[in-house]
Amino acid sequence: MMMASRVSSTKIHRNIPSLFKSLNSSPSSYTSVSTSLNLTEKLDHDDELIKKKSTNESLSSSLSLEDGESLFSSVSSLQLLRSLVNLQMASFTPTVDFGTWVMKSRLMENMVSKKIVLGVVKHTFYEHFCAGENLEEASKTLQRMWDNGLKGILDYGLEDATDNMSCDRNLNEFLRTVESTKLLPPSSVSFACVKITAICPISLLKRVSDLLRWEHKDPSCRLQWKRDTLSVLSNSSPFYHTLERPEPLTEEEEQDLQKAHERLIKLSQKCLDINLPLLVDAEYTSVQPAIDYLTYSAMIKFNKDDNPIVYGTIQAYLKDAKERTIQATEAAKRMGITIGLKLVRGAYLSSETELASSLGYASPIHKSIQDTHSCYNECASYMIDKVLSRSAAVLLGTHNLESGKLAVAKAQALGIRKGNTKLQFAQLKGMAEGLSFGLRNAGFQVSKYLAYGPVEMVIPFLLRRAEENRGVLSASAIDRQLMREELLRRLKGGNLGN
Repeated sequence: MMMASRVSSTKIHRNIPSLFKSLNSSPSSYTSVSTSLNLTEKLDHDDELIKKKSTNESLSSSLSLEDGESLFSSVSSLQLLRSLVNLQMASFTPTVDFGTWVMKSRLMENMVSKKIVLGVVKHTFYEHFCAGENLEEASKTLQRMWDNGLKGILDYGLEDATDNMSCDRNLNEFLRTVESTKLLPPSSVSFACVKITAICPISLLKRVSDLLRWEHKDPSCRLQWKRDTLSVLSNSSPFYHTLERPEPLTEEEEQDLQKAHERLIKLSQKCLDINLPLLVDAEYTSVQPAIDYLTYSAMIKFNKDDNPIVYGTIQAYLKDAKERTIQATEAAKRMGITIGLKLVRGAYLSSETELASSLGYASPIHKSIQDTHSCYNECASYMIDKVLSRSAAVLLGTHNLESGKLAVAKAQALGIRKGNTKLQFAQLKGMAEGLSFGLRNAGFQVSKYLAYGPVEMVIPFLLRRAEENRGVLSASAIDRQLMREELLRRLKGGNLGN
């Protein structure tokens, strides 16, 4: 891919027919990308930006992926070609398997082979899916996204913390990221984000989660350290992680939990100071109760008005997702706070299923992908209703075209204005580009998740996500089809240099 960046448009013009022949011969099957949702309202927020980025005379009135020229008007032919090649490679399971094997092999123990591997990865998948190695590079990527009419969510790829020292170090990195957004174009960053496992030792999160699960099963269990929070568990939640009554937290553990609270409060306050909402990522079910506990406690403190600062995350592939969404939202309403939620499908399918199976229990994951789709769409519909009643805000993180169509149709039916910041969409950088640009052209606020950090630190994280999300990568067929069609259109029109 290093060579690709130096290829002239003349060479692309000469070589692209053979590339298309090769890519079109792949065994992928493509679904229809036709959609016809009517959205007739005018924007009241950022509509000057949308008009500037659109090639049409007026704002598009529908979520449409049929017009590749409009979708990719701001993307060069070279970038389209590189994206197409990277997505094609990422769609092959053997590519993901080989990449995972290499990153875990002894090749990474040898300085020479390690440098070669990281170099290859950096100039292929890393550049496609990540925003840069440091904050400065990520900021430049975000600026390019902004120029294309998309916002950004800066996500520093930190690994799990093991002690208070690493937690404090990670917190400083999160604070630096939030502070840096003040130097970027206003409104170009839609959210900051944080992993609780980066600011609280995972061993403590497991202990707290065990106690929260036991308290749910046995109301006589009193947790003296517990603060006000929303509902973090439902009767359908997985409880097999905690089969015996856990020991109470030690004095030292309670002090460490207090420090974790303080870190999240400090980060949330920083976000409040510059009016930048904070997304708290969801993780494994073994620690999710503690993550939700900390998140909802911060939410109670910072979401008291109509402008929510702290957002939790619901993973719709979990069987208890809808029940927990409703319980938390209703509890927030009773407490007079505006709940903020990010809705995603989920990223830990294999590991969750394997753990449950090893313990002799059914998986907490829905039995089929269609069940997950249904759960996601039902949760999205419920949250959009709450957006209308001004009691909630939601970020719909989805690469699924049908989910996008249903959400847009629901918003249109309820008369929710497209510039409403309480209803936003997001996709990973390098994924679902057609959907991102289609939503942008239809006038909705769309962000790309911009993971950044040193290659060696971020790539293992991305490989784990790729391994867990093979279905998502293979679902890039729609994007690949759209990109091929647009490149062919430019080829036939002699516009590849654009």
